Amino acid sequence: MPQLGESIAEAKVISFLVKPGDTVEADQDLVEVETNKATMTVTSPCRGRVTKFTAELDESYAVGAVLGQIEATKEELARLGLDETQPPKSGGSDRVSNAELAGANYRVQPTVRGLPVPANVTGASYLSPRLKARIQELGLSAADLSGVAGSGAAGRVTIEDFEKFIAHIEKQMVSQASTMRVSVADAMRRSWTRPIAHVGLPVCLDPLFAFRKIARPKPGPALCALRALAVALAENSAPAGRLVGNKIVHPSSIDIAFAVEAEDGVLVPVIRHADKKLLKDLIEPYNELVEMARERKLPPNATGGSIATVTNFGTFGLEWATPIPLPEQTLVLGLGAARHEPRWDSVKGQFVPVMEANMTLSFDHRVLDGGAAGRLLQRVAELMSKPDRL
Repeated sequence: MPQLGESIAEAKVISFLVKPGDTVEADQDLVEVETNKATMTVTSPCRGRVTKFTAELDESYAVGAVLGQIEATKEELARLGLDETQPPKSGGSDRVSNAELAGANYRVQPTVRGLPVPANVTGASYLSPRLKARIQELGLSAADLSGVAGSGAAGRVTIEDFEKFIAHIEKQMVSQASTMRVSVADAMRRSWTRPIAHVGLPVCLDPLFAFRKIARPKPGPALCALRALAVALAENSAPAGRLVGNKIVHPSSIDIAFAVEAEDGVLVPVIRHADKKLLKDLIEPYNELVEMARERKLPPNATGGSIATVTNFGTFGLEWATPIPLPEQTLVLGLGAARHEPRWDSVKGQFVPVMEANMTLSFDHRVLDGGAAGRLLQRVAELMSKPDRL
């Protein structure tokens, strides 16, 4: 199976265009395959006779998988630059059998370098049973091997590579990771198994700051963003759905979490039914949850089961970030640090200074596309521009 596109790692066989025993020319179409983008053909690498197809109809095969065998002459092998591993047969025959061709050093290589596409069926992600057992013995996971350069076939990490890696670590200065840090690491590892994408836009915070001057008590920017996100998702909850198999599971309630920095990690308390409570009614429970999170005394009913998270990375002076949604969520809304920016005032016919912050939305691209994510983010920004109505 050749690499049929920059991001294509496999294709499904849908028909055979020749039969075993047929003589074919180089670059002749042999197999019709279907990718997630188009229907394409696999061509013959050389002139010869098709001896058999090892692939089956309606089955998917990774880049580099063997689909069939062709009996070719030694001249054709030489033209392809293949190294023979079988000694020449007596009798001076100029034909090379399919067994000899299978033993030749012929391997399909990805046409685009630097992509995480395996060069054969197993690929670099393959772990031998012995290596898996050793990893489990040390309480590690396959993600811990991401920094190990494999010396095996197709970049496979061998047990020798792993032991050298462990020996190297033991010579370095190490510190014990806290239970919370390990928990966060595990959550992010599970989150990263999904395709996460990001959109962002600048939002004017002048209306919010003006509202805070007269509001008693004063809502913070993160709480305003949380309430705005809750209202937007109450209008259309599909963006917060989760893909399970071939179905999107819509949320039963708008429960929004928010990130609170704690010692050695982050806690995410949850405000239940955030769409059904006005902004002024959320301020006190929000502040209470912040204090309990910092003291790591959150009650069980204040954690888990949320559909999205709001994080205010602007408190660290950051203007831009792309946070990752929790494994059970599809969305995370981020708010950056406010700063003075010039904005064109069409009425005054001049630039005027405004307080502006970047707002980002990270999302599971399997559930949401960029257009839908952009519309959701625009709606949140629109709602935040009228905080007195939240």
